[in-house]
Amino acid sequence: MTFKPLILVPFLATPAFAGSLDQTPVEPAPVAPVAPVASPVTGDWTGPSVGVQLGYGYADPDGPEDETSDGAVYGLNAYYDHDFGNWIAGAGVEYEGADIDLGEAGDLESMARVGGRVGYDLGTTMVYGQGGYARAMTDGGSLDAGDSNGYYVGVGAETYVADNVTLSGDVKYNEFSDFDDDDLEIGATTATVGLNYRF
Repeated sequence: MTFKPLILVPFLATPAFAGSLDQTPVEPAPVAPVAPVASPVTGDWTGPSVGVQLGYGYADPDGPEDETSDGAVYGLNAYYDHDFGNWIAGAGVEYEGADIDLGEAGDLESMARVGGRVGYDLGTTMVYGQGGYARAMTDGGSLDAGDSNGYYVGVGAETYVADNVTLSGDVKYNEFSDFDDDDLEIGATTATVGLNYRF
């Protein structure tokens, strides 16, 4: 009787006790999410914009009605600007409603403007001077003053607060001397803040 086959039994059984030869998969370490980085606000002023404004107006009539008065002003504007690098040039229109009592000259109800502006580019802010044609509309009053052509000049600043949104503020002097009553002249100063969308 031979024992050779019995001697081989332990060696043949060894793989069964050693477990699987496949490696256990390693779970990848969790990766923390990366917070999105906000894109920086650029300072490109080229393009159209629309906005709203709200503020204060002060009127100083000269003529038959010399009583000064003040009140709220509010309105809309639309501009187109071109950024030349350090300098910005643009043109636009504005319409402001008003509620300023002019006594015998009635009420200053609104002002419309068409003009231009030239600004200096400070990056995300521009400062500018402006001027152009203005028209005042009045209503009521014993003088029946009607409407008047005139002009305006002013200074202002506008700054980006988001990619397409700016805040602005300006002060304008408006003068009107072409009313139906030839003796009436009105100087009106307005100070407004605005919120604008730039395309």
